[in-house]
Amino acid sequence: MSKRTILVADDDASIRLVLSQALTRAGYDVLPMSNIATLWNHVSRGEGDLLITDVMMPDGSAFDILPKIQKQRPDLPIIVMSAQNTFMTAVKASEAGAYEYLPKPFDLVEVTNTAEKALQERENKANRTSDVEVDDMPLVGRSAPMQEIYRTMARLIQTDLTVMISGESGTGKEVVARALHEFGKRKNGPFNAINMAAIPQDLIESELFGHEKGAFTGANARAPGHFELSARGTLFLDEIGDMPMAAQTRLLRVLQEGEFTRVGGRETIQTDVRIIAATHRDLNQLIRQGLFREDLYYRLNVVQLRMPALRERPEDIADLVRHFIEKYSEETKLRKSVTPEALELLSQHGWPGNVRELENLIHRFVALYPEEVISAEMVKTEFGQNATHMAAPTSGANEGQSLQESVERHLMRIFAQAEPGLPADDLYHRILDEIEVPMLEITLTACNGNQVKAAELLGLNRNTLRKKLNLHQIKVAKNASR
Repeated sequence: MSKRTILVADDDASIRLVLSQALTRAGYDVLPMSNIATLWNHVSRGEGDLLITDVMMPDGSAFDILPKIQKQRPDLPIIVMSAQNTFMTAVKASEAGAYEYLPKPFDLVEVTNTAEKALQERENKANRTSDVEVDDMPLVGRSAPMQEIYRTMARLIQTDLTVMISGESGTGKEVVARALHEFGKRKNGPFNAINMAAIPQDLIESELFGHEKGAFTGANARAPGHFELSARGTLFLDEIGDMPMAAQTRLLRVLQEGEFTRVGGRETIQTDVRIIAATHRDLNQLIRQGLFREDLYYRLNVVQLRMPALRERPEDIADLVRHFIEKYSEETKLRKSVTPEALELLSQHGWPGNVRELENLIHRFVALYPEEVISAEMVKTEFGQNATHMAAPTSGANEGQSLQESVERHLMRIFAQAEPGLPADDLYHRILDEIEVPMLEITLTACNGNQVKAAELLGLNRNTLRKKLNLHQIKVAKNASR
């Protein structure tokens, strides 16, 4: 069999050289080119078994010619590369029929592996075009964690797969859900969001499935639920971990059978809804505690997207700041800017409230401060006297966090401090000890040193409690040992 030929289009000579050498070593013939005109000449003559192309070229954008290439050569796999690493770049590549999108800088092994896979799956490429502008997209960030999010989303938008979005509060889970809807094939249908944590538990089933007149006190008329209102669209179930067990059972039946009945009703209603769920909680832990159905978890967790915390992508803060300044400057008609020193301080903050906290801060700067420039002094004023220690959020900033979130934050600090290596061994027991000591001490104090009562409260055998007190050298007053 003759060698397969790969067309490489990039206006950067060094990139053309590096790719040509790597692909040649992998056993391919390579035709390098530096502009769209030359690219089209090769493609129109039927040359090449695969195309690897940059987006921005001296004589135009590759996205402008990809539809033409797809029409002329529908069997030609296309790999798009770009330094403009935004979500919409990945989306436009996917919708234009590209087999894969690779952000720059790229890994040569990944490029050659993707090329081989594309050539083997030539019949699987899509033929889609995009009419979406980058500026319309609310997702912002070019960091590696966001690149992975973009690439996964680009594959999901043309499917009806159920998606589970996990991540801390304020990371943008609903923004992602809306993007999957608005750029997907259900975009002409409704998008309905329901927050499980914001609805009284006895009303969740009615909110989801609707109710008949007289189904319960106050049900004076038939009312449709979110499943009916979301027909041929998307239903976003936020904070799914707070859904009561009864509602979980009914939701599982909908996902399995594609039908439901209203509360108090007998009529079976067929449903045509894409489900996207989100949570900031550890559903596996809730399953172990008997608070979440394992079978429902697997129904919802067909594809998982984990939204990174803002502290995991500090390189995106500058782009986010400018994005929010642009967004809120439309309200005040005053175009503001931000100093490098202010951006540096913002980048050092721990951001326990994630992107939502940053957005609220920028909104305050734009709406409440008369200055045209956001300065370091303004940032210090907002953060108070702890501005010089912003890499470790203050205790006040952590108020309202769950124990799980606090432990996660603590573990991330341990791993960050250990870079470029790993923390010392026996991490599991060291963390357990750190949690166990204050738990024992505080419980004993609350029980006035009565070990019998403390053991009962903790759910421990008294002998086990004593062993733990000795292990951690926790002193208990003799006159309060019973």
